[in-house]
Order: sequence, then structure tokens, then C-alpha cells
Amino acid sequence: MKRARPGRRSGSASAAPSRPAGGSASGRTRKPAAGPESRLSRVRRARRINRELGEVYYYAHPELDFENPFQLLVATVLSAQTTDLRVNLTTPALFAAYPDPAAMAAADPAELEEILRPTGFFRAKARSLLGLSARLRDDYGGQVPGRLEELVKLPGVGRKTAFVVLGNAFGVPGLTVDTHFGRLVRRWRLTEQTDPDRVEAEIADLIPRKEWTDFSHRTIFHGRRICHARRPACGACPIAAVCPSFGEGETDPAKAKKLLKYEMGGRPGQRLKPPPDYPGEPAVPMPPEAAPASDAAAPARDA
Repeated sequence: MKRARPGRRSGSASAAPSRPAGGSASGRTRKPAAGPESRLSRVRRARRINRELGEVYYYAHPELDFENPFQLLVATVLSAQTTDLRVNLTTPALFAAYPDPAAMAAADPAELEEILRPTGFFRAKARSLLGLSARLRDDYGGQVPGRLEELVKLPGVGRKTAFVVLGNAFGVPGLTVDTHFGRLVRRWRLTEQTDPDRVEAEIADLIPRKEWTDFSHRTIFHGRRICHARRPACGACPIAAVCPSFGEGETDPAKAKKLLKYEMGGRPGQRLKPPPDYPGEPAVPMPPEAAPASDAAAPARDA
């Protein structure tokens, strides 16, 4: 985990830049592209975006609380169709009751479902956790494997989940193509692909392998805090100078600042136990009545 260095920009609202690096956010104009962008130009632009994101989000990290690979695997499976905060509020009771794969594999399905209820889709998630826990117990000696080929064989685990686990529990670089990541790399015109596997392949060709995990964290942080899906805060964006989509959102700095979320907006983050270098406040537990009460289908959350 990178630590803050003297002189680096803080993620707090008071230190949120009123002007993007390299130029003014308001009133700026862009020259029309002269023609199709060359691969070399796109590589350089992608790596500059990564560097500038790294200056802003030097503390970027997975926003799921975990203490070991099994907890991270379970939390990532639970994060589908809900917020990381909701998962973080659910997993303490879950891991207290079922601390390892053997215990979770032997769980009573109804009791497990009740614990998972706040995360939504709790029946499907309970089946996935029971299945993957049994596989870990029976085939891997109760340990989470550290190889992509093995992880994706587990129930409920796809490439995105596998790369989260590999990158953050095993130090194996990977690109996490979630909703935010895909949306932002298209907004930055680094790819036109919408299929996650194709997005992954094209971005892997632009960003050095050793940077894949950090680039994923930085991009997801930016998407959750500033570059929102419906109304991006362009006027408060620290990388507006290199964004080809500047102007799609609010360009007035004062108005854009009001759109910032989490530590960028002076609000608590999503982790109950954030890393030491996180410049914001820990998450605030929500009351039980705020949890969804059914397993009915719901749209994906873009949080």
C-alpha cells in the first residue's frame, strides 16, 4: 500500500483541486481531433491518466473490509448488485458465524440467507458461498487458490472477482472491469468495447502490467467520487486537462464541488476499517431498517 508523501494532494474536500492539473476546468475549449488516434498516442495518454490519478488517489485501495483471502473472496461475491458499504456492514456477523470455508460450507442455508439478506439477491449469494466454500474445503485444503484458472472454477466467481482477489490478496496484477472501470475507460476514449473481457484486453495493452491493480483502484475511486455516470463533476476534476469528454458534466467549479462524494466531498468512506493512509473518515454504520427486505431483482447500483 502506498503511503502519502509530503506535498502530495490530499483527498479531503478542503484540498480538492478547484482547477484540474494542467489547465482551468471552466471555459476551456478543445481542438477537434485531426484524425484517428495512433496506438502510441493512446498509450501515452492512458499512462498519463494513470500517473495523474496516482497523484490524486495515492491511497486508492479495495473498498471491501477483509483480513485474509477467504474474506476478500466472500466479500467480493457479495458485492454484486449492492454497495461495498452494505457488504462491509454485513460481513462482520457473517465471519463471526462462519470464519473459514469449512464452517461456511456446513452452514444452514436458511441461517446464511438471513445474514446475507441486507445485500440483496441473498438466496443466490448464499448458494454461491455454500458452493465455493465446499470446493475450497474439499479441493484446496480450505485455502483460496492464487491462480486465475482455479479461482474462476469456483461457484459465483468470474474474472472480475478473481482479479480482485489475485491483485489484493496475492499481489498478482489484474484489471478489475466493473461498471465504473468500463464506463470511465470509454469516457476517456481508451476503448470503445463494452464486453468486459474485450475491455480488459484492450486496456492491458495500454497500461504496464505492474500497474494493472493500482490503475483499477484509481479508476474505480475516480468513478465513485468525481466522474459519476449521470452527472460527472467536470469542474472539480483533477484530470480534466487530459479528459477528451470534459464538458459532459457540470463545469462550474462551485457547482461541481457539490457533486463530490466520500472523502472528496468531506463525507465518510465505505470501509469500516480503512487503510492507515486513507485521508477520509471511516464508514458510518447504517440502521438495520435501511437494508433491503427481499430477494427481488433490483437494478445494479453505481455507487
